[in-house]
Amino acid sequence: MRNLLIRAAFAAFAFSAVAAQAAPAMTAPAMTAETPKGPALVDAKSMTLYTFDKDTGGKSMCNGPCAANWPALMAAPGSAASGDWTLVTRDDGTLQWAYKGKPLYTFAKDTKPGDITGDGFLNGAWHIAKP
Repeated sequence: MRNLLIRAAFAAFAFSAVAAQAAPAMTAPAMTAETPKGPALVDAKSMTLYTFDKDTGGKSMCNGPCAANWPALMAAPGSAASGDWTLVTRDDGTLQWAYKGKPLYTFAKDTKPGDITGDGFLNGAWHIAKP
């Protein structure tokens, strides 16, 4: 009987270890930080993230020269959406993170964490991404 209990405990432990490896917890692709205009989403380098009014229907409209100035918050292959975090397939087939359906970008002219020089750019079409 004792041997049977030991085997059952080992099997349960092995199953839980495999399950934990098969479904890792999602780490949010961005975090919240304070900016001069209040809380904003920032990337792993603490650079401010932005949304673009012309993005509609879960599609990024910022490609080509626009993307050079507004680099997308890219998602690694195999990334999975979770909760408010979704994925957008860009025109070139790569994946970009979106928050509450809005694709996220950094701004090339922001040079240090906390910069918000892109807010209001292009007649107000670019906005700080708010949590």
